[in-house]
Amino acid sequence: MKITVFKSIFLLLCLGASLNTGLLAQSLPLNTPVLEEYIRRQQLLGKVDPLSSFSIRPLYPAYAFDRYNGIDLDSTFTDYEDSEFNRKFGEEQEGLILTMPFGIRTQFNSRYAFGLNDGAMIPNKGLQTVLSGGIFVKYKDFSFQLQPEILLAQNQDYLGFPLEHQATILFYYEYMNRIDMPERFGGAGYNRLLPGNSSIRYNPGDFSVGVSTENLWWGPAKRNSLLLSNNAPGFLHFTANTLKPVETPIGHFEGQFIAGFLKSTDYLPPHPDYNIQQNPVLIPKREDNGRYLSGLIFTYQPKWVPGLSVGYASVNHMYRSDMDRFSDYLPVFNGGKGLNNVVNSTRDKRQQFSSGFFRWMSTEGHFEFYGEYGTNGNSRRISDFIITPERNRGFTLGFSNMMSLKRSGQYLQISAEMTQTGQSIRESIRDLDTWYIHDHVRHGYTHKGQVLGVGYGPAANVNWVEFAWVKDFNRLGFQFERIVYNNDFYYFRYEASKDLRNKYVDLVPSLVADWRFGNLLVSGTFQYVNTLNYKWFLENQPDQYFVPGYDRKNFVANVGLSYILK
Repeated sequence: MKITVFKSIFLLLCLGASLNTGLLAQSLPLNTPVLEEYIRRQQLLGKVDPLSSFSIRPLYPAYAFDRYNGIDLDSTFTDYEDSEFNRKFGEEQEGLILTMPFGIRTQFNSRYAFGLNDGAMIPNKGLQTVLSGGIFVKYKDFSFQLQPEILLAQNQDYLGFPLEHQATILFYYEYMNRIDMPERFGGAGYNRLLPGNSSIRYNPGDFSVGVSTENLWWGPAKRNSLLLSNNAPGFLHFTANTLKPVETPIGHFEGQFIAGFLKSTDYLPPHPDYNIQQNPVLIPKREDNGRYLSGLIFTYQPKWVPGLSVGYASVNHMYRSDMDRFSDYLPVFNGGKGLNNVVNSTRDKRQQFSSGFFRWMSTEGHFEFYGEYGTNGNSRRISDFIITPERNRGFTLGFSNMMSLKRSGQYLQISAEMTQTGQSIRESIRDLDTWYIHDHVRHGYTHKGQVLGVGYGPAANVNWVEFAWVKDFNRLGFQFERIVYNNDFYYFRYEASKDLRNKYVDLVPSLVADWRFGNLLVSGTFQYVNTLNYKWFLENQPDQYFVPGYDRKNFVANVGLSYILK
């Protein structure tokens, strides 16, 4: 839905008149500045319940950590009894009206699009802003959460894949014809009103069933999730999930089942009219592009190993017009085990991913270590997996450690994470078995033009490290990230020449800050993006081997504000 800037501001002001924050039974939206990082640190310090695995998000803090007000864990933000904004209603005061966080997130890119895990935001040069706020209503076991988002993006023109890259564009379109991931969303400003993190739920006990448009995150990682992340806007889905770890005689379980609908864009890749020997590089995608995504995740925390959680997740993605059997609707029936080189028309029309993961946490050592191992496709037999576990794999490994400083309550936090979805087997690269693209579902694993998993796109390899001073809500830190974009494409295109100079790499130092000013939470990230061989472009010079590629620089600033009315 397109809206003008003035309509956007008017709607925001209308929402803002009743905004406060009290997540008594609400979810904690993934893009809320500061709060999720704070709660995760509090868990490492042993100040909140250690049973939550942080592998199924959004969190429900009041349930997961057994607090009256989920957002106000230390009871310093609001006084619920004297609040002018939250109300109980009903003859026996069984109803409750609360308000959702009021937030503003702004991003600026100076030269070209850069960023990930930013929800409603788009690939954008210039300034873009997301404004959100809303209300939560609960009556007995029923709840309604309304938190729409307004996106205002300049969407300025910038140089994407260079047309001078003629010898490579045909290879590039082998990927672009298998995914809906435009470089730019149209030729003008991009303004949208989105449902945001909204839901309607029935919540019996520790369980919840409903319909939602919230962002989802599956897996224990902090930076990159293989299957579901908040890189794209939230999509409409049915959900059945636990609100907190459920206790059994053998340990605690968490789980979620989803079934939803993904949307495509009408925006094309760069230079769609280009022809090579009178053959167009663009192969149009099907018009009946409505897609269905189903997924299942569960975690288990054995009672005999405190701090350990293990889990499994699986998703099934396909065109709605191709769905003709029961197994198309539920991910637990989506395997079709067999050899990859044998045609299976039922299996081959589905895009499938699965992953196993773990997280081990020590409150005594203020330490966590986690990992996720996923496969692109759920149809491999166990014997094939044992022989070549690296085929079509992706994985993430990470840790975070908080070390006490001399002053009470202050810590040095060291975190690191490595993600690889680029393939290491030549056959997988040659056959285009690349994460997030697909031969049949040629819109790829995307929603509204953005990847649902690792935000840097197909076959990205990422290394990230952070050193930060932290105290309560506050954090000051330095991060460094190395990103190799679409490593499969590099080997697919340059296998013959084996020219290492063409790798498309970002080196990104960043300064980060989170701070609490009374009831205002502020988050900022300031990045210098040093890009080597932008879009794999290198112009050879016969008399000079070590010639610089098309290197570029980009300044990126992200600022988020969340205000909590008393």
